[in-house]
Amino acid sequence: MGPTIDQLEYLEHVAVRLMQAVIGVILGWGLWTSNGSLVVNGLMGLAVTVLPGVLERDYEITIGPWLTFLITLATLLHTVGMVGPYETVWWWDNLTHTFSASLVAVLGYATTRAVDEHVEEIYLPPDFMYVFIVLFTLALGVFWELLEFLARGIAGLSGQDAVLVQYGLADSVIDLIFDAVGAVIAALFGVPRTQQLVESIERALEDEITERE
Repeated sequence: MGPTIDQLEYLEHVAVRLMQAVIGVILGWGLWTSNGSLVVNGLMGLAVTVLPGVLERDYEITIGPWLTFLITLATLLHTVGMVGPYETVWWWDNLTHTFSASLVAVLGYATTRAVDEHVEEIYLPPDFMYVFIVLFTLALGVFWELLEFLARGIAGLSGQDAVLVQYGLADSVIDLIFDAVGAVIAALFGVPRTQQLVESIERALEDEITERE
């Protein structure tokens, strides 16, 4: 007999806490060594990992154990990458972009689907939603690349380590390719598991409208 749902959720909870602890250690190392890049990414990483709990507590939006685990894992991979793997492991950046893009696509889809079902004035054909996932993910990918360019420029002017890693235009193009790969993976495997999230976002939207009335 396999593990029960409660056991799996407990293991997910423990795994998330362990990953948060690793991010916390990296943050502490950044503070100890006065490494601004590690400090900023560590703080941002911890903020992202606690966001699912905040959404569930304050807005009753249920991210779910599996998605919470994957969000935390993606954040951990990025934060660890800032310690060295982005420089020394050639595929690390490709991995983090694919992984993060797939999660962005899933969350973007769930939010858009909830709004589509909740607001009568908005209608998005089901087949178009898969196209939307890719376009939405690529749009955010372009925005992220602009942030990386900006971070590199600021670092060059200030003489500090860049908060985000960027290696030039060719690197940005490759990043966007892997963003698209992540979006396709999300469309094929992630979307079918978002119904609970879609329903909880719909309830949050309904509660917000009710409170305003």
